[in-house]
Amino acid sequence: MPDVRLGVAILTMGTRPKELNELLESVAGQEVQPTRIVVVGNGTPLPQLPTGITVVELPENLGVSGGRNVALEHLADFGDVDVVVDLDDDGRLIDTGVLGRLRELYESDPQLGVVSFRIADETGHTQRRHVPRLRSGDPMRGGPVTTFLGGGHALSSKMLAEIGGWPDAFFYAHEETDLAWRALDAGWKIMYCPELVLRHPRTTPTRHAVYFRMIARNRVWLARRHLPATLIPVYLGVWIVLTLARTRSTAGLRAWVGGFAEGWRTPCGQRRPMRWRTVWRMTRLGRPPVV
Repeated sequence: MPDVRLGVAILTMGTRPKELNELLESVAGQEVQPTRIVVVGNGTPLPQLPTGITVVELPENLGVSGGRNVALEHLADFGDVDVVVDLDDDGRLIDTGVLGRLRELYESDPQLGVVSFRIADETGHTQRRHVPRLRSGDPMRGGPVTTFLGGGHALSSKMLAEIGGWPDAFFYAHEETDLAWRALDAGWKIMYCPELVLRHPRTTPTRHAVYFRMIARNRVWLARRHLPATLIPVYLGVWIVLTLARTRSTAGLRAWVGGFAEGWRTPCGQRRPMRWRTVWRMTRLGRPPVV
């Protein structure tokens, strides 16, 4: 894929203006500049941003999935972006060669669909939950994986045209897994590249008020949408056990149970179960779709 053109998409709720400006400065400092930058205010007006940036102010919060789909639509309108780079608004690129390395990766492999960055906190540490594999928690070991990190990643526009964008109804939680499973089933590659670092404040996922409900509901939707019928009870059974073992909050567990039930009684979108050869491919990559 020669002459790969990069577009940067940033989603914000307007609560981190200082961090957003620092992120935009780190993008401006890249040796390879993006063709386009789109900043989406998810249900919020935005402050004055540098010239050349496409600003989109949504009247309501569409969630991570909906907001990112709006960014994709605006980047597609220009028709000059081959790879979309999604960055969290409180992240920062600490190396000036990140976009250049991304361009090299996509130019060298036309089947590369997704590239996952390494997320590192203020001290340079990468949390275990930010390593997209089961068997090794070593954040410095890159290679092919079965999922990617929402905070910093790149997506092939050609891949998105084939498999579709983000699952709007998910709003927040597991939207990356939904997209990753569709990409793998269509034959695209997902690579974790630890040399591509996004500096991001150390956080916990439970900081979001809707965390327990959303992860339960969306996990059921994932299974219903994408898994072969025989794997659905296995996958959900494993996560029931893991949730009971890990959750220490009674209120959180109650919300999780409510979300799990909601996942069964509400529409999940079109069902397109992955092929068994995709299940086997994911198993060989170290993460079969049962955990």
